[in-house]
Amino acid sequence: MADTNSKSMSIIVTKGTLDWAYPPFILASTGAALGYDVSVFFTFYGLLLLKKEIDLEVLPLGNPAMPMKMPVGPQWFRGIDWQIPNFVKSTVPGFERMATSLMKKTFRDKGVASIAELRELALEAGTKLYACQMTVDAFGFDRDEFIPEVAGWIGAASFLPEAQKSDITLFV
Repeated sequence: MADTNSKSMSIIVTKGTLDWAYPPFILASTGAALGYDVSVFFTFYGLLLLKKEIDLEVLPLGNPAMPMKMPVGPQWFRGIDWQIPNFVKSTVPGFERMATSLMKKTFRDKGVASIAELRELALEAGTKLYACQMTVDAFGFDRDEFIPEVAGWIGAASFLPEAQKSDITLFV
């Protein structure tokens, strides 16, 4: 932390699906834009958000809070909250890919930035992105698979003292 008077925020990211990728980058870029010193630690599946190539999916199975709205068709059809049973989500081939493409289309239509764009915004605002070295090793990743802007390849023992000193610490 550069300035002891500045506010700071630490975020720990553990998930790497499309719907879980938005919160950490939105929070990080917003915090940085508000003047916070922001550090984000990516571990386990969250580490996928630091890869050069991002191809994320939505995993609707087991997510009862996820109604599906269709981004196509007449307005009355778009307004329906499609409460799709887990049985359908788990047995229909290609359901995840369909849900992913519908969410991506909805976000595009609503002018929501992509994950790559949000990640770039966070970096431009000064957010520091840290990769969990233990996860890199455990999952057999190569550092060349990740964006060059990774601020450090560290473990939890290195990140937690920084998180402890932060004004805001989030786990997503």
